[in-house]
Amino acid sequence: MVASIRHRGPDAQAVRQFNGAVLGHARLSIIDLSEAGNQPFVSNDGQYALVFNGEIYNFKTLRRELENQGVGFRTQTDTEVVLALLAREGMAAIEKLNGMFAIAFWDNEAGTLDLVRDRIGKKPLYYTEQDGQLLFASELKSLLQCPNVSREIRPDAVYDFFAYQYVPDPKTIFKYIYKLEPGSHLHRTKTGKIKVRRFWAPQMGEPESVSMEEAKGQLLDLLEDATRQRMISDVPLGAFLSGGVDSSGVVAMMAKGGHTVTTCSIGFKEKDFNETEFAQAVANQYRTDHREHTVEDGVAERLLDICRFLDEPFADSSLVPTFLVSELARKDVTVALTGDGGDEIFAGYEKYATDWRENQLRNKFPSSVRAVMGNLAPALRRVPGKFLRRASSLMHSLSLDPAKAFYVTNTFIDDHIWQLLLNEDFRKDLADYHPSELTEHVYNQCDSENHLAKILYTDMRTFLPGDILVKADRMSMANSLELRSPLLDYRIIEFANRLPSELKFNKGDKKIVLREALEPLLPPEILNRKKMGFSTPLATWFREELKGIAEAHFFEKGQGLGQIFRKDHIRLIWDQHQRGLFDHAPLLWSMLMYEIWWQNYMASNEADKPQPETQAALAPC
Repeated sequence: MVASIRHRGPDAQAVRQFNGAVLGHARLSIIDLSEAGNQPFVSNDGQYALVFNGEIYNFKTLRRELENQGVGFRTQTDTEVVLALLAREGMAAIEKLNGMFAIAFWDNEAGTLDLVRDRIGKKPLYYTEQDGQLLFASELKSLLQCPNVSREIRPDAVYDFFAYQYVPDPKTIFKYIYKLEPGSHLHRTKTGKIKVRRFWAPQMGEPESVSMEEAKGQLLDLLEDATRQRMISDVPLGAFLSGGVDSSGVVAMMAKGGHTVTTCSIGFKEKDFNETEFAQAVANQYRTDHREHTVEDGVAERLLDICRFLDEPFADSSLVPTFLVSELARKDVTVALTGDGGDEIFAGYEKYATDWRENQLRNKFPSSVRAVMGNLAPALRRVPGKFLRRASSLMHSLSLDPAKAFYVTNTFIDDHIWQLLLNEDFRKDLADYHPSELTEHVYNQCDSENHLAKILYTDMRTFLPGDILVKADRMSMANSLELRSPLLDYRIIEFANRLPSELKFNKGDKKIVLREALEPLLPPEILNRKKMGFSTPLATWFREELKGIAEAHFFEKGQGLGQIFRKDHIRLIWDQHQRGLFDHAPLLWSMLMYEIWWQNYMASNEADKPQPETQAALAPC
């Protein structure tokens, strides 16, 4: 199990057996590089043991507090601080941790096991119960090394994947394996009883009364401190720099202390997808040690290798540039800071503007009129022409309640196309399930009546941990690179959630307070340019570089897709895209990623199943 995740921790691997548990770990050395920092870590009296993936950014403060209480330490690691803290204060002390973490804490005397995942879900943690055993790991591939772990696919998770391009927590693609949700703590008693509680979740509530000037000052103070904490490292450290506001702001904070920052960027030969000129502008301003790589050819050849680090279907196409920029960074650094989280926390995506405009329009129509729109929409969809198709989409959205409409904004497959593709056997397996249930459930859990607050809350609970952070973790760890995200410091999240909505978003202006706070620090072209995101030229790729690999997986292999879809309709979707009649690139990408995953993990030939090397494997069995 540990060997299967050696890429996550190439510096040391170890397994240790206790009375009732086995703990394994693969280490990527960041703090205190000596062998004394290797895990599993055991208390001096032998009662407690811990394996831990991640970093605790406030560990020095916690260490001083413990030392003042008479606790001694034999290393300089944050791991030993976590062990001492939990041994002394119990599991309630996890709320003191500021960091990214997946923790397993074993009490040898009580025979209890505690699993904990960080607040926002930066670090993964999977678990399953098999034959009376609780197995857990940082990646699914570790659990799949155990011969008694079932690979039965969960049909509703397949539908979730095609709707969202990822499988949302706590589900996995496998029926009997689960993700521990962000901000959650699992406790297993000696008798095998399991209880899961949430120790943190985003709180929106009533906004505080604060001026823009006050908010800007508070945000800059928090971001500076969060960045400073994330620069603690005993190994070389750098940053991803896309040229967007978020990553540029982080680099500006890193450079404040006079540090020469190592920065890395990825670009594309297609101009509409290339941001390197903006990254270079920031690099020039802060005189960073900058390096960049342009993706020109060879995507198809690299894709199969990249996908071997994905243990379940995942179709955010920006995983490709994320892998490549991680690969570029790892040549010079072991830790990189990123701008992840800024869009989800401060309302930076265009989809928020689209949804806001639609919700404003929705509120102008009585329900009876919106019902008529909903009835007319399917008929308009069948009429040729882009304008009428867009009108159909808008009318359909306006006919829905706000939660369901936000699902439509977020989904990557139209219900009509999904029903067209489905074969009858898989349709029966799904019964009446629809992925919108997740979005509606989370949206309605929000403790605010403000629509913007509700959709931000929904993305913080679903899209951020399920997509953005999965992509960042798997692609960086595939290269033995640790990513740290100052904007995802829980103090910044809680601060942003307390702000009035108009300081984040107003009539299409997005990420207002963050942009204004960073205005003195960044070039004007960075602050004022249209957001591009970490996009990829998928539509072109499927007609050029990816055409061969896609046709092979759709029509020569295709066993995985064949269990879900009608093959004649797969051909129809493919031909429409090749002829330029429709842009089916997002759907084709999801189909390709599903089939590649299926060939890697579900094909009958055991030799074809991946055994990549990977870091912190939490693995008692």
